[in-house]
Amino acid sequence: MCARFIKSKHFFEEGMVESLAEVSEANGKVWDEDAELDVVGKGVSRIDGYDKVSGTAKYTFDIKLPNMAHAKILRCPHPHARIKRIDTSKALNLKGVLAIHSHQNTPTIPWFWNMSQLYDAHLRYQGDEVATVVAETERIASEAIKLIEVDYEVLPFVLDPSEAMKDDAPKLYEQGNILRGKPDIYERGDIEKGMAEADMIVEDKFSTQVEVHHPTEVHCSVVNWDGDRLTVYDSTQGIFAVRDTVASSLKIPTSHVRVIKKYMGGGFGSKLDTGKYTVIAALLAREIGRPVRIAMDRKEMNQSVGNRPDSFQHLKIGAKKDGTLTALSHYSIGSSGAYPSGAGCSWPMRSVYQCDNVKTTDFSVLINAGQGRAFRAPGHVQGTFGMESIIDMMAEKIGMDPLEFRLINYAEQDQVSRQPYTSKKLREAYEQGAKAIGWWDRRQKVPGGMPGPLKRGIGMATQIWWGGGGPPAYATMKLNRDGSLDVLAGTQDLGTGTYTFIAQVAAEVLEIPMDQISVIIGDTATCPYCASSGGSTTAPSVAPAVKDAGEQMKEKLLSAAAAIMETSLTNMTYWGGKISLISDPSTSMDISAIMQKMNERILVTTGRRSANPDGYAINTFGAQFAEVEVDIQTGKIHVLRIVAAHDIGRVLNQQMLENQFHGGIIQGLGFALLEERVMDPYTGTLLTMNMCDYKMPTMMDTPQIDVIIVSKSDPLISDVGAKGIGEPAMIPTAAAIANAVYNAIGVRMKSLPITPNKVLDALNA
Repeated sequence: MCARFIKSKHFFEEGMVESLAEVSEANGKVWDEDAELDVVGKGVSRIDGYDKVSGTAKYTFDIKLPNMAHAKILRCPHPHARIKRIDTSKALNLKGVLAIHSHQNTPTIPWFWNMSQLYDAHLRYQGDEVATVVAETERIASEAIKLIEVDYEVLPFVLDPSEAMKDDAPKLYEQGNILRGKPDIYERGDIEKGMAEADMIVEDKFSTQVEVHHPTEVHCSVVNWDGDRLTVYDSTQGIFAVRDTVASSLKIPTSHVRVIKKYMGGGFGSKLDTGKYTVIAALLAREIGRPVRIAMDRKEMNQSVGNRPDSFQHLKIGAKKDGTLTALSHYSIGSSGAYPSGAGCSWPMRSVYQCDNVKTTDFSVLINAGQGRAFRAPGHVQGTFGMESIIDMMAEKIGMDPLEFRLINYAEQDQVSRQPYTSKKLREAYEQGAKAIGWWDRRQKVPGGMPGPLKRGIGMATQIWWGGGGPPAYATMKLNRDGSLDVLAGTQDLGTGTYTFIAQVAAEVLEIPMDQISVIIGDTATCPYCASSGGSTTAPSVAPAVKDAGEQMKEKLLSAAAAIMETSLTNMTYWGGKISLISDPSTSMDISAIMQKMNERILVTTGRRSANPDGYAINTFGAQFAEVEVDIQTGKIHVLRIVAAHDIGRVLNQQMLENQFHGGIIQGLGFALLEERVMDPYTGTLLTMNMCDYKMPTMMDTPQIDVIIVSKSDPLISDVGAKGIGEPAMIPTAAAIANAVYNAIGVRMKSLPITPNKVLDALNA
């Protein structure tokens, strides 16, 4: 029932509310698709915006504690080695050095699925941790690590995952270089039968590069012991995950570890895992009895924070002449780096299109390079590039428009679970996105057919992700006597607007101004549990918990007001932050008046996120359309425009949604055209060590971006109906750009990033 309708005076005068249960339902337990909301969905400015633009926001990097010491890590200079000897005597004698830790004088702490240790004498990539110096200043610590003498046994290395799979390749671990010793295989139907039934078969290879995490704020921690209690300030996407890992590593109760993170300059997945540096800092701080700060520099960020794995994809698909897909085959190899991390990228091939015969094979392979980590839709960005490229190739071979081909193979239910979707509006995204870009009129009918050296083209790609959120997630509300409200949740703001949407939901439910609401998040000691912020799950998990807490608070206020006014609950109505008598609407009390009349100093409620419905698949969907201009004389690609049309459930904040999409699309553009970790195949060392050599997009590269949301809500997943947007914003961008480049020049680019030299080589070939 629409919350705005049930609050009308006419509704209550009709005598339609006869019980407390009906009062609760009438006050808006579920926001349906047509609910007319006052605050949620609007473009409200960030409540933390002033702190950020004024420079007063305190990030982990800014934390300075009294008597704080500084730590720096000595990292292995070789891609593969064993430590034979370490001599720290010269470094220890440097004035200002307080302590040095290595594998020689620290406890054995298992790491990376027990495959390694916090400090391991077996070093598996250039950048592995050898020793850490803590000193009075960061400069002294940096000077001291240069004085540590280490004798290494240099070992053979391997950088190419295809080579690493061979029996005679250098082994990073005794069990071999293939993660889990086997590939991840998925099958449905009969792939050979599907290929035999096809009228057309397209087969080709595609590759994507290693993309390095580069959030604005580097990875950093500040730790401080108070007796046997540890406080950790950490730039993290999961405060409770850090708490649990640190406590487990140090063998202390989780109740003795407090993790705080107020502001963070981005994460994209690299800060989901607890960094070794946090535990290292805790060990050093315990030894010297002082707070310790440890922060990576940009060189270390390039080496050691993790990355999006590369992919080498061999794809083969079959279709009938009418466009019906009969078989989809995906075989990929991706490098996990030196430590275990999944590198599969086949999920889009399994799930996007209607097809009964599918087989995917993903190898995750260990090599002597920095570890792979989750990176904004792990696997989906790589897999979507390969899949959407070959889908376009098949459409062209059949002689069909690429958009029409996708519509013919539109999946009405989840292809893996065979369950219905809670909602799916991909068809609407196709239609509205195509109309906005001018697909039917402006796309080149003959790829590369535009005359002259500057050629334009339009391409598209499809996106699927999860992002439905779910339990456990809790939120606590504290209503104060002056009518102000504190909302506490153990979630994290990655820079995506978590503070603001929490305040919006609370303001919507209790119908009070947002400036009366304070939001407290990012503290394991004061906030109720919420999961880590990753996978586009924060808003769809936390917002319903906040709403639930607000609905409970309303019921408490109604009960209190009924007692104060000496009437029944059925004679009460809640409207505009006030409670009125249905029998006499002129008699009312606002929240602060009710609180003043009560004996309690505060009212407290805790809401929770309920379970997702059984028997449904929860996904986000979208399509992005790209227009590019390619100079065939220089190979330079200029992305002119991106239209992003998506189904992401309810929009909580229109302004922040557009910010998220702009950021994701720019990041996708970087993956498509610029970003690449480059290793020297002869020495095994990293060549892109700084922000000059590792190219990232700037405002000069940013195209016109139009965002279209085709959904109003997904009411089956929660009473809020929101799904996540962090990953969907990036997933199809690179694929859409690649298809647009083909439409412009008539030559298929099968390897990312699409650099000018690759364009010229392809044209010349």
